[in-house]
Amino acid sequence: MNVHKNARLTPYRRQELVALVERGTALTVAAQAFGVSRQTVRKWVNRKASAGVVDDSAWRQDRSSRPHVSPRATEPKIQLGAKVLRHQRWTCAEIARAVGVSAATIARTLRRVGLSRRLRLEPPPMGRRYEHAVAGDLLHLDTKKLGRICGVGHRISGQRQQRARGIGWEFLHIAIDDHSRVAYMELLDDERGATMSAFLRRALRWFRARGVRVRRVLTDNGSGYLSRSFRATCRGLQVVHRRTRPYTPRTNGKAERFIQTALREWAYKRPYYTSADRTRMMPGWLEHYNAVRPHSGIGGQPPLNRLPGEHNLMLVHI
Repeated sequence: MNVHKNARLTPYRRQELVALVERGTALTVAAQAFGVSRQTVRKWVNRKASAGVVDDSAWRQDRSSRPHVSPRATEPKIQLGAKVLRHQRWTCAEIARAVGVSAATIARTLRRVGLSRRLRLEPPPMGRRYEHAVAGDLLHLDTKKLGRICGVGHRISGQRQQRARGIGWEFLHIAIDDHSRVAYMELLDDERGATMSAFLRRALRWFRARGVRVRRVLTDNGSGYLSRSFRATCRGLQVVHRRTRPYTPRTNGKAERFIQTALREWAYKRPYYTSADRTRMMPGWLEHYNAVRPHSGIGGQPPLNRLPGEHNLMLVHI
């Protein structure tokens, strides 16, 4: 039970109060001794008397503030009709006219049952979980815009009055292998087509050094990924470029999930005083993610354990 911090009577003090009255103390004297009113004393004495000896502790607990009877409550049949019509995608005004009550009453009724927004009428689409069988079959690419740092930000200090405005942005570019979850990332100045093309070349070179030949890349429909420069780079590297369905970020879910992990465990993990401090911490965290951190999506093992040959950590330590 949650007792208010300024409450005069806790359950233990209520028992003491009733015991004092039962010993013959007047209600007024007991009220003055405990700093409460006569009505409060009488309330707890009556509750103890009505409880009897069946349960000696239940009477000391607080009761719900909900009234026993609500004469003006909306009739159950009207509430049921509102829910049925809402599932047929009627608006609150239309339902109100149909059942003969105000739109505010319908809005309150639908809010209580979680139907205040029509988006909730349909269940969210089921995600299709997939995983390519070989490392390099598919490489997920994505970007995340991060504000540059000039002093401890409001996420750490909690003070939004002192905010450094106009200092610009950095762009986190990531590449994560679909099969192994091995990731590569860089902090760059923009997300233009030429920048993304150069990042792709460096990412493929990085994966190639670890025994992974990338055959396909998957990106969203950002302007940089749709640029001529990026398409030409994919053709030159003999990499098939696939794009996600518009407005469907879950298609690139592994990249989205990795970005969340990177923000939580690296970018927002500790206070940084400059952007350079955050950048210096990135390689160490990325190595920890790939080589040490257990990944729940691949059975709790680090991503490097899924790479082929000598780059597999499990094979190295055998």
